[in-house]
Amino acid sequence: MPVPVPRQRAIPAVAGGQARAASTPGGSAGTAPGTGGAAVGTTAPLTLLLIEDDPAGSLSVPQLLDSAGKPIRVRTARNLTEAERLLTDDVHCILLDLALHAPGQAVEGDDELVTLKHVLRLAPRHAVLALTASGDAERGAEAVRVGAQDYLFRDELDGRLLSRAIRYAVERKRSDTAERRLTESRLRAQENARLERGLLPTPLLEGSSLRFAARYRPGRSRALLGGDFYDTVRTPDGTVHAMIGDVCGHGPDEAALGVELRIAWRALTLAGLCGDELLSTLQQVLEHERESDEIFATLCTVDIAPDGRRAGLCLAGHPSPLIARAGRVAELLPYENGGPALGLLPHARWPRQQVELGGAWSLMLYTDGLIEGRIGDGRERLGQDGMVDLVRRQLAQGLHGEELLRATVNEVRDLNGGELTDDLAVLLLDRVG
Repeated sequence: MPVPVPRQRAIPAVAGGQARAASTPGGSAGTAPGTGGAAVGTTAPLTLLLIEDDPAGSLSVPQLLDSAGKPIRVRTARNLTEAERLLTDDVHCILLDLALHAPGQAVEGDDELVTLKHVLRLAPRHAVLALTASGDAERGAEAVRVGAQDYLFRDELDGRLLSRAIRYAVERKRSDTAERRLTESRLRAQENARLERGLLPTPLLEGSSLRFAARYRPGRSRALLGGDFYDTVRTPDGTVHAMIGDVCGHGPDEAALGVELRIAWRALTLAGLCGDELLSTLQQVLEHERESDEIFATLCTVDIAPDGRRAGLCLAGHPSPLIARAGRVAELLPYENGGPALGLLPHARWPRQQVELGGAWSLMLYTDGLIEGRIGDGRERLGQDGMVDLVRRQLAQGLHGEELLRATVNEVRDLNGGELTDDLAVLLLDRVG
């Protein structure tokens, strides 16, 4: 059985009734996203789909030209089945006669707009104009309320009115679609922000005399969470455990893996694991959760004794913490006995070394985002030595806690000449002797 060819007729313009339909601001032709996707311009004339069931074709559509002066293409469908076949992506606007009946469709009570609702479901991305009887403004207004862009009186059509209505309908549909997508994007952003904010850690230090401060800056634009992660908890024996880590990479997958490792670290720590046993278990978690064997994570863990005067330190490919003791210059803790990053060697070991803290001290754990920023316009990096000198200057100015971290991060950013591209996390624990 041959496939019927769509009825399509080109209509020349009437004098003074030319339409600049669906043109972009300034008169240039463009694409109408969300309205079928066809470009309106010299290569793709405006196309209308007229849906009406008068076999005699008594419905008179005025003569129109598009913005380029070409005849507008008009397709006519006598029923919804034919309309569905003719509704291709190059259609910009639908003219629907509300008098059209929908064969085979059950009318919902006294709903006279069941056909319009069907067309709106059929063509959610297209602009729709409703045609109604002269004087039936109430029905036309109801059609707009249901979802049509505008309504026209069937027997009052003229070139000027129809061209303006078509242009308005297409642009309004485009605007509505853009606004809806913007709203959806904002809602997704708000949802993601709430999710990411909820994934940031809340220190569990109840009962400890140590003071806690932290700064966090993800490298991803407009993100709240990156591949860096940190946490601090106090176990029932009075020991304070602190951790900071960095998953290689900067995307959402790395951020998710960082959250998994942080949660696993907290659970394992509260279960009593420490040092090499804890890091070995974390490596197993990393190996099972990572998407590629090339993914690894660096980690630094510190467990501070209940009296606050000594601590155990484990390094897994991570920079050593900085300690500032009363009466002594700030310096890095020993890092010679560290182990490899998690995920690099299957049977690696991570020795735990004992360090003396003293009576009053500040211990700063950080990720490499703090030390890999550039200095000025050159290629030189700040490095650990530069970071130590920077912190010493801040301490000499009497800065502590949140003020110290804020000033340190701001100066690192200023030295870089702008925002840092890498994730950055800094954790500070203070003990007042």
